[in-house]
Amino acid sequence: MANWNDPKMAASGFGAGANAMDQAVDAGLRSYMLSVYNYMGSGVLLTGIVAMLAFNSGFTQSLIGSPLMWVVMLAPLAFVLVLSFGINKLSTGAAQALFWVYAAVMGLSMSTIFLAFTASSIATTFFATAAAFLGLSLYGYTTKKDLSGFGTFLIMGVVGILVAMLINFFLKSTALAMAISVIGVLLFAGLTAYDTQKIKSMYFYVRGTDFVGKSVVMGALTLYLDFVNMFTFLLNLLGSRD
Repeated sequence: MANWNDPKMAASGFGAGANAMDQAVDAGLRSYMLSVYNYMGSGVLLTGIVAMLAFNSGFTQSLIGSPLMWVVMLAPLAFVLVLSFGINKLSTGAAQALFWVYAAVMGLSMSTIFLAFTASSIATTFFATAAAFLGLSLYGYTTKKDLSGFGTFLIMGVVGILVAMLINFFLKSTALAMAISVIGVLLFAGLTAYDTQKIKSMYFYVRGTDFVGKSVVMGALTLYLDFVNMFTFLLNLLGSRD
């Protein structure tokens, strides 16, 4: 069975006389990527809807100072870990269900941004992030340049950002927070292009196997995380606080 984390992502070679096969592969790739984007976009939409409903209903306000807040904040991480490390043991249906539940729980977690930022700045930042994401993902999909060499650098950068955020949790430095946000936007912008190319390459490895459906879910989860993190860091930079 294919492994999402398997580094062997074979690129297909096409013979000169294989036009029909080329067209079939191209059609399959387009359908695969469209499914990834549909899942990712629907997940972001579900997260936004749940976040707004939670805030407007007063649920978000009730979390402040409550032990339940930590459950809501940490639950999305648990879903990501289950999907990432348990994908080979999950059925396609179970993986899809976990993705939707994760997107909904993430909405509860992200509803807290409405307590800190104005609705207009959240909307403006969302559309700015969406425009940037589309451009970066398109670049990752169409470029002939191999972006795999940037993967280690980008992942190490994310680890560094997490460490810096943990340190700043105690320091509470405004300057460090600003630097973290700037670097975070740049890192997840790079990851958007890198991950798109990786997901595209993965198709040639999983096509024709029973792992295709789960690969779509994992691809959607990867791009979802890129989008949400880029949005969060950009909001910290551009958002108007209440």
